[in-house]
Amino acid sequence: MTFRILITDYAWPDLDIEKEVLGAVGGEIMVAGEGTPGEIIALAPEADAILTCWKDVPAEALDIAPRCKVVSRYGIGLDNIPIGRATEHGMLVTNVPDFCLEEVSDHVMALLLATARQLLPLARTPDRSGWTRETPRPIPRVRGQTLGLIGFGNIARALVPKAVGFGLRVIAYTPRLKAEDAPDGVEVTNDLSEMLAASDYVSIHCPLTEETSHLIDDKALSQMKDSALLINTSRGGVIDEEALIRGLRDGAIAGAALDVTDPEPPAADNPLLALENVIVTPHAAFYSVEATAELARKAAQNVVTVLRGEVPKTLVNAEVLDRGNCRLTSEG
Repeated sequence: MTFRILITDYAWPDLDIEKEVLGAVGGEIMVAGEGTPGEIIALAPEADAILTCWKDVPAEALDIAPRCKVVSRYGIGLDNIPIGRATEHGMLVTNVPDFCLEEVSDHVMALLLATARQLLPLARTPDRSGWTRETPRPIPRVRGQTLGLIGFGNIARALVPKAVGFGLRVIAYTPRLKAEDAPDGVEVTNDLSEMLAASDYVSIHCPLTEETSHLIDDKALSQMKDSALLINTSRGGVIDEEALIRGLRDGAIAGAALDVTDPEPPAADNPLLALENVIVTPHAAFYSVEATAELARKAAQNVVTVLRGEVPKTLVNAEVLDRGNCRLTSEG
């Protein structure tokens, strides 16, 4: 039997790895062109599985995909998948929770050091006539300062030893972890205001949910030190960008380093791109040759596992297994 796998989008040059992995079950790939909602919806009725990277999977596409058994996310976050609708239809949803842990945590440290050491202003100042070490604000010593983490998942945990290695004190805001269960080198609090007030750098590591949407707003920014720097490699929607722009202009905080925006890519006239105290990278924190190859293989393997009638280790909606309409069958 031939299975048809719909790929909504991908961020690497080719699908050679997916073809190799999916070939184990006779998988035939369908690519949704530019990944528009219309293109995804048009192909959904033929799909036995969906692989998706950044494009939103329309709930309507799942409604008209009677053969689809699994929606597999290329990555960790799941905000582009209507999980509830997938569960209603008996579809399994999977992700790759150990994706790019080293890459993103490295990127956070790079952004932290670049903002702390004010590399961009310093790099722009040398010209043909001479040198200057003038910077928009004083440069502090990194060792001895405090890094606050919003969320404490796998990436934040990978970041801790790197931050500690630079002599940073680390505080994690996470309502789900008790202080006695925190790893060495990490203080834990369930009080966001307390963490924001204590931190010289605040790095966001939580998923985008209804609870975390615009978590960083005018109120949160007002609770931070005016010398603090905000780093986001999670999801742009966790920050209220209009509030951030006001805060950066008014001096509520000293600067920001963002690998994600809302929307993506940002509009050419987005003020964040013009502010001198902001670094914006193009949602590239995840990238390395090794990480993308591992991601393609693991996400495709999740599809193969389900199409073989087996439960994947990274099943997100475990409750689907108890539903009478669960589509996990070996017969296809």
